[in-house]
Amino acid sequence: MKKLFILLILITTIISCKEAKNDKKVDENPEYIALQKTASSMFGKLPEIVDNPNNKVTEEKVELGKKLFFDNRLSKDNKQSCNTCHNLETYGVDNLSTSPGNDGGLGTRNSPTVFNAALHMSQFWDGREPDVEAQAGGPILNPVEMAMPSETIVVERLSAIDEYNNLFAKVFPSDKNPINYKNIQNAIGAFERTLVTPSRFDDFISGDLNALTTEEKEGLKLFISTGCVACHSGNVLGGNIYQKFGLYDDYWKHTKSTKIDEGKFEVTKNESDKYVFKSPSLRNIEKTYPYFHDGSVLDLKDAVKIMGKVQLNKDLSEKDINSLVAFLNSLTGEVPKNI
Repeated sequence: MKKLFILLILITTIISCKEAKNDKKVDENPEYIALQKTASSMFGKLPEIVDNPNNKVTEEKVELGKKLFFDNRLSKDNKQSCNTCHNLETYGVDNLSTSPGNDGGLGTRNSPTVFNAALHMSQFWDGREPDVEAQAGGPILNPVEMAMPSETIVVERLSAIDEYNNLFAKVFPSDKNPINYKNIQNAIGAFERTLVTPSRFDDFISGDLNALTTEEKEGLKLFISTGCVACHSGNVLGGNIYQKFGLYDDYWKHTKSTKIDEGKFEVTKNESDKYVFKSPSLRNIEKTYPYFHDGSVLDLKDAVKIMGKVQLNKDLSEKDINSLVAFLNSLTGEVPKNI
């Protein structure tokens, strides 16, 4: 009798396990299988680290760059670090429209996230710097941002710190004077090249059809079919094209921007560059509000609606906006634990 009882328990356990396993049904919808293949070829795999042949990413250099990224001594009055405006705990932004600098003045454009930024074709909203290394040197010397007077002053300040003398000598052993401005930029750049945030979307394009919900998959279909993908393609869904903001109407009529920013034109003075900006990455877009170059729109649904109107000349329905936002939320990754 006891043996029979044990046998019944084993049978019941096996059946229960099978039922639990079958609860998670594999999505075999041919439409979504085709969608996964399209998305995989269209967006591509996200790398773990973004390599730079001119600035080899090493563990020691990344640790030095991380230390510099969080160091307030890179600002004139020891008030601010890179992390002040690009807070890594809040997805690389400060969630402000524009950021206050060392002296309290506000910048003219929204601070973009540093996560996945190394995968962009260029840096800043107007693309005026080619990579994260070049970008890293800008805010430190910008009078409205960190306000350091010169590269020389920055180098002198760090050179007075024993720890930095030891660290730079270790990371750049072949340099006669290891603490120099380019090495500061290279160290910070190396650290930023590790700030990559894969999400459930990456699981989906790698073949897990269950990684996205039905609504998220419908949103992805809309994202492709309505034309969003024209400017937001590649593995970070953006960051690889310049586009006029307001193809079908003046953007400021919809964003209610207080200042009309002429974008890339302010750098090049070419008429064709008026209101042209680098298309931002949509990775972690749920967390990197407020939106657009001036942080003029707080709500992601509003931003999607505006983009539909001024970039695609489409009045998106509430249902379509909800589906698109659901898909965009699937792009939220995990903040790396090593920060």
